[in-house]
Amino acid sequence: MKENKRVAFIGVPMDLGGGRRGVDMGPNAVRIAGVKLAVERLGHEFDDWGNIEVHAPERRQPVDPQARFLDEIAEACARLAGDVEQCLSDGQFPLVVGGDHSIAIGTVAGIASHYHQKQEKVGLIWFDAHGDVNTPETTQSGNIHGMPLAALLGHGPGALTRISRRFPAVDVENAVLIGVRSLDPGEKAFIREMGLRCFTMKEVDQFGIHRVMKEALEIAGRGTAGFHLSFDLDGTDPEVAPGVGTPVPGGISYREAHTVLELAAETGRLVGLEMTEINPILDERNRTARVTVEFIESGLGRRTL
Repeated sequence: MKENKRVAFIGVPMDLGGGRRGVDMGPNAVRIAGVKLAVERLGHEFDDWGNIEVHAPERRQPVDPQARFLDEIAEACARLAGDVEQCLSDGQFPLVVGGDHSIAIGTVAGIASHYHQKQEKVGLIWFDAHGDVNTPETTQSGNIHGMPLAALLGHGPGALTRISRRFPAVDVENAVLIGVRSLDPGEKAFIREMGLRCFTMKEVDQFGIHRVMKEALEIAGRGTAGFHLSFDLDGTDPEVAPGVGTPVPGGISYREAHTVLELAAETGRLVGLEMTEINPILDERNRTARVTVEFIESGLGRRTL
């Protein structure tokens, strides 16, 4: 039987981590698409915590070309981590919507901190077209939205890796990547050297999303209090979600995406859900935000029967 949750919606209008503008409007686009009503229809309570304060890029200058807007992103992620930790302490389920994928540093830091105080750890499923495991030493762009998973695994600037009370926020043996089809050379080396489980689209095609998720859930759940699912909309095919920050052809289908979220929900061990890289400027009549709401419903337990 589905457990009714108290869902805390936290918007993060982060537009600092990438090279393309517009994802700062993602949280409000999802609100406009009807997320509150959709969550309440499932029997959950919905509490909108508003948006985290984030500096606008126009009012700031990046200091380090290898880690653009590092201080500003770290500041916003620290605020986010505090809110996420607070909502968990209040017995609420964090539903975080962005914003570029650098926001996950704050989301996961807050979740890891909450469970670390209970002497527990959490797992992480990272759904994305990209690896997001660059560091300032390996990045080709300097964009921090390509670094959050590395930071959560303990690699990168201390301003990002030390936000959580736990270091690293997530152990590599409890982290898994799904949907990957675009990796920089440094990311390939990182994944191999760290032993990070990475399901590329070739493996999704070869084994099917159900088998991939089964293994992913085992990895993220092994010895943990539960797991967080960080879902970058560019992990889906651009035909499913055209309005994303960094689209890459050849992603998973609409039904496969729902399967990812449905299987995560069915475990009963999902401790947080995050949707990122929603860019209304590149979208078609808010289509990507509407799809995001549908995916959120699956992640919160919607079933056909």
